[in-house]
Amino acid sequence: MALKLTSVTFQSQKIQSLGFSPTPNLRSPRISMASTLPSSYKPFSPPREVHIQVTHSMPPQKIEIFKSLEGWAEENILIHLKPVESCWQPQDFLPDAASDGFYEQVEELRKQAKEIPDDYFVCLIGDMITEEALPTYQTMLNTLDGVRDETGASPTSWAIWTRAWTAEENRHGDLLNKYLYLSGRVDMKQIEKTIQYLIGSGMDPRTENSPYLGFIYTSFQERATFISHGSTARLAKKYGDEKLARICGTIASDEKRHETAYTKIVEKLFEIDPDGTVLAFCDMMKKKISMPAHLMYDGQDDNLFEHFGAVAQRLGVYTAKDYADILEFLVGRWNVEKITGLSPEGRQAQDYVCGLALRIRRLEERAQARVKETPTIPFSWIFNRQLKLSRQEP
Repeated sequence: MALKLTSVTFQSQKIQSLGFSPTPNLRSPRISMASTLPSSYKPFSPPREVHIQVTHSMPPQKIEIFKSLEGWAEENILIHLKPVESCWQPQDFLPDAASDGFYEQVEELRKQAKEIPDDYFVCLIGDMITEEALPTYQTMLNTLDGVRDETGASPTSWAIWTRAWTAEENRHGDLLNKYLYLSGRVDMKQIEKTIQYLIGSGMDPRTENSPYLGFIYTSFQERATFISHGSTARLAKKYGDEKLARICGTIASDEKRHETAYTKIVEKLFEIDPDGTVLAFCDMMKKKISMPAHLMYDGQDDNLFEHFGAVAQRLGVYTAKDYADILEFLVGRWNVEKITGLSPEGRQAQDYVCGLALRIRRLEERAQARVKETPTIPFSWIFNRQLKLSRQEP
């Protein structure tokens, strides 16, 4: 996944009461917020609100769990990687610049792209920008205690996975970036500025250097990315662009394979340490799974990520319903409802995560019923053409 994807833009702030805003951690002190002050503003990074961060919250003795899983990871996780010679490459889907027919191939790509609406391109661009922030996601994985790549070329199974996963993910942004460049439909300079801002800003998933939290986060994100790219594939086919549909569908397939690996890791943690894992699951869901590109900025729109997410919600690329569906899927995938022998705190966490998806759906249904006409705003990625953020109320 390049730990990515569009924002779920909930239509009502009341959904924050479910934990989609900072809440007390079951294991760590209450997290407060701090805003970057104007005096601390740097021209290479937008002013933003950041959490006061909790670090290294996992008890040191639990690092031994991940060291003991080295052999298991080699046999059960590395198998979800593909040999480089068997992998697709971006060039497999793009006009061949070395061929005599290159210009004709580009012309055909541009002809197909002309039929695709602007709101779709905003979703595709947002997904691409998120993919292009891949250095941030590898950095995040290498903050996790017990599984990080200690040298940059460590031979441990965890480190091999992180590097090879990154290498596979790297093709996603490359392919979408080149497609968008050739399409002629987008302002590449504004997109490139957004990528630079995003990588410079980093991300704040609030995983506290804990692989428990980190792998729950990546499990959620890989499935979210699978859904998002699958949605853009479906819409591209609807708009008549079979090649773009194949591009997005191929990326979605990678994300699904990576999702399988990450969910398998958490499944193993539930087997070894059910109490600690269900507490971590609850912790992440109370804090909200913030999307990797939540610090997105283009130099103009201070709320770019929220606006991008609103378009994705309206188009059905990634929605609040998808968020609830992913949570429900993971609860079932890990058999959370059937876990026994938990501590009182563990049972409380179990009840919370098992009931959360239904509560999200109910609040979202109420919020959707109240949706009225919302603003039309310009997006710099498409030469400041205007888009409506949400549907009008019937």
